Amino acid sequence: MNSQDYIEVAIRLDPFSEDAADILMAGLSELPYDSFVTEAPFLKAYIQREDYRPSDLKVILSGCPEAAGFSAVLVPARNWNQAWEDTFEPVVVDGTVTIKASFNTGVPRTRFNIWIDPKMAFGTGSHHTTYLMMQQMLAIGPAIRGHVVLDMGCGTAILGILAAKMGARKVFAVDIDAVAARSAWGNARWNRVGRRVETACGDASLLQMGSYDVILANIHRNVILQDLPTYERSLRRGGHLLVSGFFEADIPAVRSAAESLGLTVTGRFLREGWACVTLRKF
Repeated sequence: MNSQDYIEVAIRLDPFSEDAADILMAGLSELPYDSFVTEAPFLKAYIQREDYRPSDLKVILSGCPEAAGFSAVLVPARNWNQAWEDTFEPVVVDGTVTIKASFNTGVPRTRFNIWIDPKMAFGTGSHHTTYLMMQQMLAIGPAIRGHVVLDMGCGTAILGILAAKMGARKVFAVDIDAVAARSAWGNARWNRVGRRVETACGDASLLQMGSYDVILANIHRNVILQDLPTYERSLRRGGHLLVSGFFEADIPAVRSAAESLGLTVTGRFLREGWACVTLRKF
């Protein structure tokens, strides 16, 4: 990302519901929108100024019957950081993982405590898919401890940092967004796991440089389907692949693509209509 300015698009939903907002977020994520704030009856979406195309936005909104109009204003990045601070609440996963920011006080400590500073990168831990991924990481703890983990589409690197805190020998955190890669680098060092977390800016083609015991991909349905062959080639025999970022209705497509590559579905997990699928390479 080159610009420091963002466009804030406020979309009014009528009737408003969290489900409608989540579905719309999924659609907007196919465009370069990288941050969202829900303030009923509005969903606020943020995109870099040079990437904003009203025509593209209208195509997405045409498929959302609840969308009842929108407005767009220029928001300097420094104002976004303040807005984020005003709305972020700590996230606690199963009483075991806590995600918090520097301005959160009085938050009880859990077994794994993660401090984050998003810097406009996706991934504050509050989304259902991130929650699901962390739950399943905890469930396969021995497969992570002492092994090599890839956090693909890492955003703020919450998942990669958790893997490191769970005892991963090495973690590679990759994101196509340069701001996200820088944020991941800073967050890893802030959480004192910088020596074991290596960050890079790029796409799935970077995976050919290594092989991994666990691959974490919380991205989008289309990206996962496109990159599954690369994940399969990069995953070591006996390894685990955790994928999320899509809805329950998308599970059959993900399962079919994975099984065609010889991957075995070992579980499917749901939270408010969002899904996480766990796979193994036997």
